[in-house]
Amino acid sequence: MDIGAIARDLAVAARLGARRFVRHRGASAAERAPPDLAAWRHELEAWVRTVPVESLAEHRFIELPATRPPWFDTGLQVAAGDTITWFAAGRVYLSRALDIWVPPSFQLWARAGAAGTVLRGTRDTHSFQADADGPLQLASYFPGEWSTPQGDLGHGAGDYGKVSGGLLVLLLKWRPGIEPAAVLRETEKHAPLPAPVAAEASRLAATSPVPAGWDYLWYLGPGEIYRPGFAPDGKQSVCCDSHGDVGILRRPAALPLQPGTFLSWRWRVDSLPASLREDSLPTHDYLSIAVEFDDGQDLTYYWSAALPVGTVYRCPLPTWKDKETHVVVRSGLEELGCWLDERRDVHADYRRCVGGPARNVVRVWLIANSLFQRGHGRCEYSGIEFEQPDGH
Repeated sequence: MDIGAIARDLAVAARLGARRFVRHRGASAAERAPPDLAAWRHELEAWVRTVPVESLAEHRFIELPATRPPWFDTGLQVAAGDTITWFAAGRVYLSRALDIWVPPSFQLWARAGAAGTVLRGTRDTHSFQADADGPLQLASYFPGEWSTPQGDLGHGAGDYGKVSGGLLVLLLKWRPGIEPAAVLRETEKHAPLPAPVAAEASRLAATSPVPAGWDYLWYLGPGEIYRPGFAPDGKQSVCCDSHGDVGILRRPAALPLQPGTFLSWRWRVDSLPASLREDSLPTHDYLSIAVEFDDGQDLTYYWSAALPVGTVYRCPLPTWKDKETHVVVRSGLEELGCWLDERRDVHADYRRCVGGPARNVVRVWLIANSLFQRGHGRCEYSGIEFEQPDGH
């Protein structure tokens, strides 16, 4: 029994409990309470009646409890190319007592039949085209993790009994040739749009370009966290803005892991997504740059709110504890808002902190997690480069 770890977790829980009390005392009743799902459904039922019958093929409401492992058959049959829109509300709780929950934007996933590829949106509303024929199926994701793009669970299948809450989803299946954005705008002529409908109309009109050469880690899903930018020296940069969400942006970086392999980068961190030490599950919100190796391990360098520089630990998330190691390279608030240069000996760090059989670097990652404490993390990266002993 690790007495120190137990004491640490109890201390974190106490601080989270105190924070929840302060947060709720200063919030309005509407902000404290979870969404009123009955009212949400009533409003959307009334709105659906205003949608032209020549536009909408079918709709249905689905209740998706958090305790139910994937997958749930909605009974809605789709064909490849069919356009679907969903509106979702609810919360999936990791801890009600500590007010730790995840929203539909991260939690709700879908696939078209067992052959379809899993997908999720970036917000609580989403529109997409089915990629296969079959029944539309939904999943409440966390605490699971996909092992295949078809939605097989690799981790967490036995953990769904540890969460609570659930989601309420309205599914719309549009008739062929219908553009949801146009229909959503048209219904506004009959009455003010419900907030979820207005949100989806706004989302469809927005753009969120992914920085060139990068892609989001598929089994965490897409995001609107990262965007391309320019650093003060005119060089291209990647800007990060994370608020109550999570995303990992990846870029290939194939090179041998050998003595003299370094990673250098510049970054400016404007705000950290949490103020507590990040080595417990409910406080594991952070911003980092990571290196992925060919043995499936990754080493992530991050700026801690409270842990001292040089701290090393395995990820506290159950689905990541066997593959991710964290290294604190900056700590505290003093240098926030400043452009800083970093250089790490990746080979030495891997041997010291991981000690596995890796022989190659395969990718570089940018990680942002603000899902648990729902804080606001902002930073910018530039000049990300690997160095090899031959000077390349």
